Amino acid sequence: MAIKFQYNKTALQQLYKQLEIRVRALPTIKNKESALRVEVKKARDRMLELEKKLKEKISQYDYMSRLWVEFDASIVGIDNVRLSVKKIAGVKTPVLDGIDFYTGKFSIFNKPKWYLDGVALIKEIASIAIEKEIFNKRTQLVDRARKKTTQKVNLYEKVQIPGFEEAILKIKRFMEDEENLSKSAQKIVKNRQQQLELVQ
Repeated sequence: MAIKFQYNKTALQQLYKQLEIRVRALPTIKNKESALRVEVKKARDRMLELEKKLKEKISQYDYMSRLWVEFDASIVGIDNVRLSVKKIAGVKTPVLDGIDFYTGKFSIFNKPKWYLDGVALIKEIASIAIEKEIFNKRTQLVDRARKKTTQKVNLYEKVQIPGFEEAILKIKRFMEDEENLSKSAQKIVKNRQQQLELVQ
């Protein structure tokens, strides 16, 4: 990325300001990137842990799969999933505050005695699955923010800061050359005037 500038003191001052802003911001952005990287790992680990737990819960009751045909799925369901927002390094992420289940009415005398355990099991499995999805969403949000922050760090470190430094150097050299030319021109004029005075 070529930085556009003019060869004068005003442009030089503006470039110094821009460079200073980026040099000051770079450590903060790097810290944010590190924090986001840690949060992505935590969220991903928790999501994988919940996924494993969910699979284990489901596999524990595989032997009862024929009984589930008798189970009335309309007895239990989700009324509401309560969420709040938590900022992680400036990124808004969802947090599970609770799940409200509804349980339909059924006769415990007319249904098999494992029905109550079935309702509890479905609630537990649904809770794990919902929490896993929330951590999945958190992972995606934080990872997207981390990628953007990494891009910004790379932009500052590898493109903008070196670009501003190079532009400042070019302006300084130009101004030095201009000053040297001006001094040389003054010397030449002075020497000519002295020669003309000697001739006269």
